[in-house]
Amino acid sequence: MAHTFEIKKNKAGEFVAYFKYNSESIFWTEGYSSKAGAKNAIESILKNGPNAEIVDSTAD
Repeated sequence: MAHTFEIKKNKAGEFVAYFKYNSESIFWTEGYSSKAGAKNAIESILKNGPNAEIVDSTAD
């Protein structure tokens, strides 16, 4: 599967959830003190992400 979430620890020892496409990080969450916090962030993205509004703040 091309799309994955990966939980890793950052330099501060916090848990971070990375969203990857073909092994390339597309975006990541803030650092959480527990792995459960990172898992909750993933669940929130999966639940709320599909209907997210697109906002283009660029001036053409």
